[in-house]
Amino acid sequence: MVQAQGLLVDDESRCVHYHSDKDIVALQCYDCKKYYACYQCHNAIERHTFSPYPLNLKEDRPILCGSCGNTLTYVEYTEKGTCPFCNAVFNLACQNHHSIYFR
Repeated sequence: MVQAQGLLVDDESRCVHYHSDKDIVALQCYDCKKYYACYQCHNAIERHTFSPYPLNLKEDRPILCGSCGNTLTYVEYTEKGTCPFCNAVFNLACQNHHSIYFR
């Protein structure tokens, strides 16, 4: 099972930086292919900065649901604001960081 990495990450991918009940998404760095709770955690741990994913919207799976552990495409992640596998609600404010995680 894929698990999110980061600083003080809980069982649902919340970290020291983002820890509301809806902060359950981890994102994959294109360079190292690891899922991190957030870009700040990634940049604190890795020797390179977080690299956004060049998306194939329907095939690449750079999003990890911290509730059920399934990986998602960008379309699945943004379609309803909930996980298509377990219906966990995602933090819609994460879209404010779109340019950090996706290109």
